[in-house]
Amino acid sequence: MLTLKIHHIGYLVKKINAAIQSFEILGYRILQETIYDDIRKVDICFMEKDGYCIELVSPVSEDSVVYGLLKKYKNSPYHICYETKDFEADYRFLTANGFIAIDEPTPAPALQNRNVAFLTSPSMGMIELLVSSPS
Repeated sequence: MLTLKIHHIGYLVKKINAAIQSFEILGYRILQETIYDDIRKVDICFMEKDGYCIELVSPVSEDSVVYGLLKKYKNSPYHICYETKDFEADYRFLTANGFIAIDEPTPAPALQNRNVAFLTSPSMGMIELLVSSPS
């Protein structure tokens, strides 16, 4: 059985500082200042409102993993991140049940270097799987 819990919604943005200001107008507060992820070549900022966490993701160069997505979809939500206590088992379960791994599990600098992996489903789009933080 899956052990997934929603961690955040990933929101793709062209200009991260402008997006932060717009979300602040809506009542969001910054949880963590913007961090550069050199693996994915993106700037990331986590924000929260009413218990909901969003991750603003902005490519910093054309060779960023999300640059093409931004060109295609513009500013928009693009993934749901699920935190799991049993990463390996849940990853295997999802890939055995039609989810396609986009990348290998790698550390996420904005999430205390916990491993993440992105998967996609033809019927629902992209998800991110995140190793739970140690208790």
